[in-house]
Amino acid sequence: MAEQELDRNELPELKPRMIPSAELMPEVVQHIQGLYTAAFRGGVPPGTITLMHLRISQINGCSFCVASGSREALDRKETPERVYSVAAWREAPYYTNAERAALALAEAVTRIADRPDPVSDEVWNEARKYYDEKGMSALLIAIAITNVFNRFNVPLKTVAGTMPASDQ
Repeated sequence: MAEQELDRNELPELKPRMIPSAELMPEVVQHIQGLYTAAFRGGVPPGTITLMHLRISQINGCSFCVASGSREALDRKETPERVYSVAAWREAPYYTNAERAALALAEAVTRIADRPDPVSDEVWNEARKYYDEKGMSALLIAIAITNVFNRFNVPLKTVAGTMPASDQ
């Protein structure tokens, strides 16, 4: 089946609500980015953090972060199957048990207001099977910072593909 060419004239014109915070307050965003970068030094495989970033961004509906997270994952040599299936990771055979535990933790922390015990002992203990305290800290920092990025970009309606991935 031939790939259908996208008619750019058929796409809606999307405009952000304002100049990105990264441009208005670069020092703040640099500090936030520094925390995210530190999470990558916590002993968790970078691919796991990148997949969590992508999944959290899907949950929060951040098209900018989904696009940049997908690009980052592919740049990190993740397979297309792993990138495209992360929304359905429970049913997909592409993820290790450690990655599944990290993704479950990421979902629970992201959906913290959805239930009385948002991060159940079951979810927490499953993650602890694979990650020591430093690794758990790295996971939690990465989860929190991705949620911060999403909460900047969603209300601003930051358009996917408009900034380099490193400027999330």
